[in-house]
Amino acid sequence: MSFHESRFPADLSFGAMGGPERRTDVVELSSGFEERNTPWANSRRRFDAGLGLRSLDDIAQLLAFFEARRGQLYGFRWKDWSDYKSCLPSETVSATDQVIARGDGATRVFQLIKTYRSGAASYARPITKPVAGTVLAAVQDVEMQEGAHFEIDTASGRITFVEPPLAGVEVSAGFEFDVPVRFDTDRIAVSVASFQAGQVPDVPVVEVRV
Repeated sequence: MSFHESRFPADLSFGAMGGPERRTDVVELSSGFEERNTPWANSRRRFDAGLGLRSLDDIAQLLAFFEARRGQLYGFRWKDWSDYKSCLPSETVSATDQVIARGDGATRVFQLIKTYRSGAASYARPITKPVAGTVLAAVQDVEMQEGAHFEIDTASGRITFVEPPLAGVEVSAGFEFDVPVRFDTDRIAVSVASFQAGQVPDVPVVEVRV
């Protein structure tokens, strides 16, 4: 897939509106009951980048980024200010934030995940675009050192340990992360007059699978 490991300017994504979406097929039965199914294993996020624009210089940044991505052609990184850490927004990332796996004595490579819980239900979201320099890892609550005990592929979100964790031990990680997205349009309509009057262009952005 065509993807650039470039992040959309974070000061422009701050103030953007968006969040996760799901696809659910709902069939109403003649009895009045419903059957609900989903073809999606994972949620997908959508944003409107136009809402983060505050000045004509911001528009210039947006247009430069849009042209460099060739519109919808190349994906890029997006900072979702409402959800970009392995911990709560007010907390500091730690190596024990998320349990990502249990060792089996042989596996050395693990995918970063973030688990969302509510009551007995949970959803494990694959994290494919961690931010370089923010990833921490621990085995059975003992923090490991990047470069000495593990390596992180920031383009895929896979962490590789030098030695496979022992069978049954918890493998955990903490990190900041971006969302892999693309522009959901090949056209941006900007009117300087209307922008100065308080109207901003619609710039839809949608998450992509990587």
